Amino acid sequence: MRIADLLRSKGSTVATAEPGTPVRELLAALAEHNIGAMVVMAADDSVAGIVSERDVVRRLNEIGAGLLDVPVADIMSTEVFTCGPDDSVDSLSVLMTERRIRHVPVVDGGGLVGIVSIGDVVKSRIRKLEEDQQQLEAYIKQG
Repeated sequence: MRIADLLRSKGSTVATAEPGTPVRELLAALAEHNIGAMVVMAADDSVAGIVSERDVVRRLNEIGAGLLDVPVADIMSTEVFTCGPDDSVDSLSVLMTERRIRHVPVVDGGGLVGIVSIGDVVKSRIRKLEEDQQQLEAYIKQG
């Protein structure tokens, strides 16, 4: 299965933030959209970084409540691993496992076209296993 197939079933809407967005607003947006990370976009519409709930928690421990007024640019991860629509879900799974990341922006032609979470990858693998099981059962029943 390709990333494009996964996006077709889950959708390609991506919640984004600007580097100057205060962490307080980021948290409100994460809660509003019920998501665990947001892509941070540069002024030229390129991916500047990504920030997750985990980034916030780690920095909250260091900085304290003052973190809520800090811009997202101060806590975001700037080393962003991306994938393309033609990449396989299996190769993305390897990347996520090796790099210990849970969210990967999907970029095509330099533009953001989606985001894939580890949950999306797991769901696609379960769906594939269920399809394989159904095919095997149908084959066995045919005799």
